[in-house]
Amino acid sequence: MKTVSLYRPSLVDHALNDFDRYLESFFGESPFPQTKRIFHVLPPVDIYETKGAFMVELELPSYDEADIEVQVDNNTLTIKSKQKEEPGRTVSEKGDEEKDERTYLVRERRKAGFTRSFMLPENADPDTIAANFKSGVLALEIKKRAQSQKRVIPIENK
Repeated sequence: MKTVSLYRPSLVDHALNDFDRYLESFFGESPFPQTKRIFHVLPPVDIYETKGAFMVELELPSYDEADIEVQVDNNTLTIKSKQKEEPGRTVSEKGDEEKDERTYLVRERRKAGFTRSFMLPENADPDTIAANFKSGVLALEIKKRAQSQKRVIPIENK
């Protein structure tokens, strides 16, 4: 494996997302934002390769660096948020509305927890991962391992 690949733990959920993208490509974006599965909010990611490293960049506006955790386990890079979704309006058991909660009329911005996992390629060195968080973008640099070079071994005549 030569590139970073998205780890897809739930085939059914991703198949449904692929189906949604197919429908949007045919009919255009839905005018009804509630038809999208809002429970599956993932931050957008860019993954690219340079000569000496793999780069992973996630857009995380409104997150703090203390809200984000980056882990590597068995060549799987996992980025997760420790943040819980902000609640909307709630009703108590007595039927009274809670006073401190918000009632959203339109809600397009989410601040919810997430988990993204990526399989690292064989030539990625997980011990060299460096993370930087600036202006709402988490940037990870994963250096490549030195490739074993083919070399000719001279035979000495003694």
